[in-house]
Amino acid sequence: MIGRLTGSIVEDSAEGVVVIDVGGVGYEVTVPLGALGRAPREADGTVTLFVHTHVREDIFALYGFPTRDDRAAFRALIGVSSIGPKIAMSILGALPAGDLGAVLARGETARLTAVPGVGKKTAERLVLELKGKLAAAPTAVGPAAAPPRPSTEGKADLLQSALTRMGFRPAEADRAVTALGARVETEPLGDLVREALALLSSR
Repeated sequence: MIGRLTGSIVEDSAEGVVVIDVGGVGYEVTVPLGALGRAPREADGTVTLFVHTHVREDIFALYGFPTRDDRAAFRALIGVSSIGPKIAMSILGALPAGDLGAVLARGETARLTAVPGVGKKTAERLVLELKGKLAAAPTAVGPAAAPPRPSTEGKADLLQSALTRMGFRPAEADRAVTALGARVETEPLGDLVREALALLSSR
């Protein structure tokens, strides 16, 4: 079984399938949306992916993740009834492992149903079976934040910045902003982020 790959990304599709060249051999790996932006990179541009090798009947597929925690979350997800690799990858594209752990710990089914392919019953099952089993992202503790200053950035810039901070590549963020069109300047930023995640997860 393949557990980790380090090499250069030589092909990258919008569907989340990449080809990573390792010593002259190209491995086709499916990654969650935004994962490459969070994966460890060396100075020469090589990237490390933690891999789950999925073997079932006539299927042999590689799924790659930027961290061991994301890989562990994927394995936990596909262990839940009715959750296959495709839905698990959509969930991790919208919620990296730490965020997913926090969502499950708080029982926020609405965050889960925002992911394409996840219905209310599936979200409830995920909370029931995985609550407390995935580590939540640490919450920074410090002095009370100062009142926010009025932003001089447009909503489109704020949305793009939010998506890139979540690990999406600039091209992916641009695509989501363009798809939302004029709504970007009129709808609340939180709603725009959720819609952008849904758009990126469905492609």
